[in-house]
Amino acid sequence: MSNVVVTGIAGTLGRLLAERLHLDHKVIGLDRRDLTRKPKDIQVFPYDIRRKRCESIFRNRRIDVVFHLNMMHDFSRSQHDLHSFNVVGTNRILDYVSRYNVKKLIFLSTANVYGARPDNPNYLTEDSLLLGGETFPEMRSLVNADMLITSFFWKHPQVETVILRPCNILGSVNNGPTRYLSMQRVPTIMGFNPMVQILHETELVEWMISAMEPGMRGIYNIAGPPAVPIQSVIDYLGKPRMPVPSPALKLLLRRASQFSTLHIPTAELQFLRYSCLVDDQRARAELKFRPKLTVSETLDLLKRSPVYRTPLP
Repeated sequence: MSNVVVTGIAGTLGRLLAERLHLDHKVIGLDRRDLTRKPKDIQVFPYDIRRKRCESIFRNRRIDVVFHLNMMHDFSRSQHDLHSFNVVGTNRILDYVSRYNVKKLIFLSTANVYGARPDNPNYLTEDSLLLGGETFPEMRSLVNADMLITSFFWKHPQVETVILRPCNILGSVNNGPTRYLSMQRVPTIMGFNPMVQILHETELVEWMISAMEPGMRGIYNIAGPPAVPIQSVIDYLGKPRMPVPSPALKLLLRRASQFSTLHIPTAELQFLRYSCLVDDQRARAELKFRPKLTVSETLDLLKRSPVYRTPLP
């Protein structure tokens, strides 16, 4: 039985992953947030990944696999906070992995690190440049963390390092795509209807588990069913679309961030204008998992999500 550390275990994806792993592995959770419901055999340490006390988890037991999911995606936080948690925290985890001879590191990144740009190819491969932070400052810490682990991959060949870059994750996870589609009237940018890829959270967990196989290492784009126009997604959910000129939508978002808890960076509107589609052929060939859910099945599951059923204004 392997000892598996899951950072960010209190998040939706961390909890789902731990529930899948704990029957076959000893799961050790690491998260400063509370995990209220968990199987009794999962041990959780309420530590901030930036603090040195985390080292005791690696020093006092043999760790075989680390899933690093504990990344901050709250773009209402300052640039300093985002860098401190995502980059400094990730660097600490890499230090422990190399110092205590962990066999495998699996990092959950995001396909958004490529950026939504007018000059993107139809599908981005794993060799594409990470340009997401060029016009989206809040994304820079996630890009830097991905680049940090890519560098670690080459410098430490004794560790089987896997970087997963999934497309838009939907489900009970409280993230940007789920919150966007939960709006009562879903805004779109007038004159634009980009293609999007969606992936249900349960299938992402299966992708992550497939990356545990011995010998698996590398960078993998992760996607689900074929890409569809974003307006088709909104229409299937039965939501009214609200086409708005880009300058007006930027102004609305600025006003919303001043007078409500809704905070969407204006740079994120690029994803409502241009596509950011990933080529997942490498993952399908090497990780040997095939997503089973169709677009309609993924969206039907989204409709049952408590996050989706609590719509934003």
